[in-house]
Amino acid sequence: MAEVGFYHLGRTPLERALPLLLGRALSAGARAVVLCTSEERVAALDQALWLCQEPDWLPHGTARSGIPADQPVWLTAREENPNGARFLFLVDGASVADLAAYERVFDVFDGNDEEAVAAARTRWVAARDGGHAVAYFQQTESGWQKKA
Repeated sequence: MAEVGFYHLGRTPLERALPLLLGRALSAGARAVVLCTSEERVAALDQALWLCQEPDWLPHGTARSGIPADQPVWLTAREENPNGARFLFLVDGASVADLAAYERVFDVFDGNDEEAVAAARTRWVAARDGGHAVAYFQQTESGWQKKA
């Protein structure tokens, strides 16, 4: 079973929060897949990761750039794991059929969007009922704070 963390964005947009979370994953020696809901979102996050200031360099790739096995972070709009990632980042309500295929799952959602919050609650229940260890983190001024 996977550890599934729900990350409630409230202070910064995904484009600024995701690089920090991915940086932590890479620092832990993990590879990651970022599952988006559209190719347009993949392209936008690809651009954001190249331009992010912290960490100052975040190696990643997409189907457009190729060579997934060489990429520590893989951005995609398809349910795939071509870089052998242990960590999965779900953004914009993306979901996968088998959370257990990953060691850790980061479900990052917009806490300022009531529909996104309601959908995250539904995913929380499904993950918990599926036997996964679930945790909830809320973005604060000083970083991520673990809640109930």
